Amino acid sequence: MQGYNVIAVYDDKCEKLLMCKRSKNPYKGLLNLVGGKIEPNEQGIDAAYRELQEETSITSEDINLTHLIDFTYYIHNCYVEVYVGRLNKEVNVYGDENELLWVDLNHNFFDMTKYAGEGNIGHIIEHIKMSKDLLLK
Repeated sequence: MQGYNVIAVYDDKCEKLLMCKRSKNPYKGLLNLVGGKIEPNEQGIDAAYRELQEETSITSEDINLTHLIDFTYYIHNCYVEVYVGRLNKEVNVYGDENELLWVDLNHNFFDMTKYAGEGNIGHIIEHIKMSKDLLLK
């Protein structure tokens, strides 16, 4: 079963969420959380930090990630691990794969005309809100 991760990165003030504009399918042109594949024999948390650094230049010294939730898609033979974290300082993000942008938290993350994942991003953000004091301290 192939593993993937997505990472919800909040700025240091918890006012914005880091998103990427997908440059290829699936979801080309839509906003998504950053993330990628978990390599064989790689621990999920290690893969999350690796993907985060590859895609955004954010390192483990800039953020503490918490494993929030998993989605398993048995028919597609894959799973997605979801991580969340808040930057501990202002960080200049950059990457080559997708355009990166900070999005205000007042958006409708369930809007499938703007956001990838069939509503999963909205679902993830709502779960983060329920435990914000624990997750984004």
